Amino acid sequence: MLRLKDIVDRPDTITLSGAVEGYDALVLAEFCHALMARNSTQPLLFVARDDNRLQDMRSALKFFAPDYPVKTFAAWDCLPYDRVSPNAHILADRLDVLASLARQNLEKNKPTIILTTVNAISQKVPPKDWIKKASFSAKEGDRVDEKELTEFLITNGYIRVSQVREAGEFAIRGGLIDIYAPGQAHPFRLDLFGDELDSIRSFDPLTQRSDKKLKKLRLIPVSEFALDKDSISRFRQNYLAAFGTSLKSNDPVYDAVSEGRRYQGTEHWLPLFHETMETLFDYIPDAVTIIDQQVDDAMEARLTAIEDYYQARRESMLNPGQYSQPYKALPAHQHYVTEGEWQSLISTRPVRRLTPFQEPASDTSIAFMGKRGRDFVTERQNKSVNIYDALKVHMDELRKAGKRVMFASYSKGARERLSTVLKDHKITPVDVAESYAEAQNLGKNSIALVVLNLEHGFETDDLAVVTETDVLGDRLIRKARRGKKADNIITELSALNPGDLVVHINHGVGRFEGLETMRVGGAAHDCLKLVYKDDDKLFLPVENIEMLTKFGSEHATASLDKLGGTGWQLRHAKLKKRIRDMADELIKVAANRHLKEAPKVHKPEGLYEEFCARFPYTETDDQLRAINDVIKDFAKGEPMDRLVCGDVGFGKTEVALRSAFLAVMEGMQVAIVAPTTLLARQHYMTFKDRFRGLPVNIQPLSRLVSAKDAKLTKKGMEAGHVDIVIGTHALLGKDINFKNLGFIIIDEEQHFGVGHKERLKQLRSDIHVLTLTATPIPRTLQLSLTGVRDLSIIGTPPIDRLAIRTYVSEFDAVTIREALLREHYRGGQSFYV
Repeated sequence: MLRLKDIVDRPDTITLSGAVEGYDALVLAEFCHALMARNSTQPLLFVARDDNRLQDMRSALKFFAPDYPVKTFAAWDCLPYDRVSPNAHILADRLDVLASLARQNLEKNKPTIILTTVNAISQKVPPKDWIKKASFSAKEGDRVDEKELTEFLITNGYIRVSQVREAGEFAIRGGLIDIYAPGQAHPFRLDLFGDELDSIRSFDPLTQRSDKKLKKLRLIPVSEFALDKDSISRFRQNYLAAFGTSLKSNDPVYDAVSEGRRYQGTEHWLPLFHETMETLFDYIPDAVTIIDQQVDDAMEARLTAIEDYYQARRESMLNPGQYSQPYKALPAHQHYVTEGEWQSLISTRPVRRLTPFQEPASDTSIAFMGKRGRDFVTERQNKSVNIYDALKVHMDELRKAGKRVMFASYSKGARERLSTVLKDHKITPVDVAESYAEAQNLGKNSIALVVLNLEHGFETDDLAVVTETDVLGDRLIRKARRGKKADNIITELSALNPGDLVVHINHGVGRFEGLETMRVGGAAHDCLKLVYKDDDKLFLPVENIEMLTKFGSEHATASLDKLGGTGWQLRHAKLKKRIRDMADELIKVAANRHLKEAPKVHKPEGLYEEFCARFPYTETDDQLRAINDVIKDFAKGEPMDRLVCGDVGFGKTEVALRSAFLAVMEGMQVAIVAPTTLLARQHYMTFKDRFRGLPVNIQPLSRLVSAKDAKLTKKGMEAGHVDIVIGTHALLGKDINFKNLGFIIIDEEQHFGVGHKERLKQLRSDIHVLTLTATPIPRTLQLSLTGVRDLSIIGTPPIDRLAIRTYVSEFDAVTIREALLREHYRGGQSFYV
């Protein structure tokens, strides 16, 4: 399809015009095919303009080139000349890539695609020789000196912990050494018999259970500099040469490194630890280099920002403030490439530049004739036009032109939903494809439904890709994330530290003092020493550790129980009585609820999928689970009473929207109760926008509504003309009547008082109730956890919710300046205290 075979090895720079976004991932895939056809396994280096572009390219390559290995070399997640260190995971991933490239540990029969960004490639990296030498390898049966291994780990950035869970950590427990090396899916467990390596096993960091046996291991650093004797000496000499010999005693960086300690942000003096610095190009000099569009502009902005950061630090160093600690910044050229170095790097190797603009074919420009696909924005804005009819016409035109058509969805759930919608609108035939190769094998007239993360579609001479965004408008993508399991149950001794408070099931609150070996019946037993009130002691065999639980309150307010006393037993008996009384009440509530009936609500096929397609995000797994729970509750014929618990912005409103749609389509009236007028108005605007174009009458009812409009709304509710009413406490008044109220949605129930709760009880005797909350009151949560009320939890964070990194450091005016400017340019607000 592409004319790439003849230009792979050309020694000059070539511009590939017409390579629009989305299509350029296919260009990379075709480059790999061309290399394979020439029996070449040269790596392919793609330089993206920013991180978002890199992630989009990586996602697209999983579809277009799933058979080729892809490595990502990311930039540090901190600013140049910052006072904080880069994220440990990013450092580990970077070093894994560098180590693989330095040892040429790539797949021997396939080209490897290496994705990086302008920020990453503009920063110099440690030399290849250091990466090769800074490694540790061993195999089963080798002699391993535990002291030397520990020194290697600490020197190269590993952190010693009591229990290994994250990359870059290690733990030593007797003859067992647990190590989580970068680039590995699971940590290693080394079993030493004396100084002999008896076995190597991988293990699950959550359960700590060993898995499969391994024959050998190789460890690489998790820091881009080592704190060994030579590196420390080299740093001290270079630091003194760069900043003079008149060092004061309050230079924390110099003092920490001199003592062999890692100081926060030491990575910003990385060149001082190495004899020389290299670039990523030095690791892969024979790579086929492809430059993304707008890279030159991004590089210019990057180098300008670096110089600005350096000058700010330089000015602060020459004119120190009253509270600022010294920050001796290295000249930018030592740590980053200059404009001249960048131009030299890309001019001395064959580079293929991508541009979306159509340029005539020439010796230095190859025209691929790719163009951006059609956007149905006009049809979306014109309410009188059915967008799916316009889509059908467009699809027919593409196929008549002899083009293969693919429809790209953001997830498998969205693809399944769109399959139903397309079939309902006679847009056929449609078939599911999991990869580009599979889509090509479908019939010429078949529309391939694929999962492909593209913002906009594209067209070539023989291919057309249409995306959800083209048809339904902008939407944001929420990447799937792996959650961590909470581990608050004592399952092994390593979970306890001397001084921790624990609760024994029979004896109450005591203090764990350590492990002691006792001889009983002539045999030695390891026992946990627990201290109780009046210095009474209890020795619990380690095999009975499951009888202990962690004490949940602050230790400062806790008092120890008397061993053998009645206090713990009385509290135990009182709690049991409260539980029995509570159970009696809950049984009555549950029995009364199950005796009632409520109208069944069924999902209207086709129309429901179209309503869901208006959601401008990709649903998280938790959201889909909560929505499906509501659909199942509706179909039971019993009054639903479900609590949906999730943090602010986690997608609870979408659950309410879809459930309200289902109820209205069944002919029910829906009441949505919010605690404040502002929230009620926000819900009203959201519902009006999502139900636009549908024959659904939605009205607000709060103090912001005029008396005349409120009167009309109440009459409409009583007559059945108002389908959805959204309001505050006004909806709970005695003068409120409905003709056919079938569904109540309560937002933030904890804000309603006792009187309002009694009114809600009267309303919800035989109708469906959905409660949304971020912070449920104990009573509500208790009913949900005990099964009387059904519970759905939305625990997946939104797309723009990032983990907060908090640092406690000395006052630094430059850091504050950069933070304020960064937030200003982002368009956000800052509060400086």
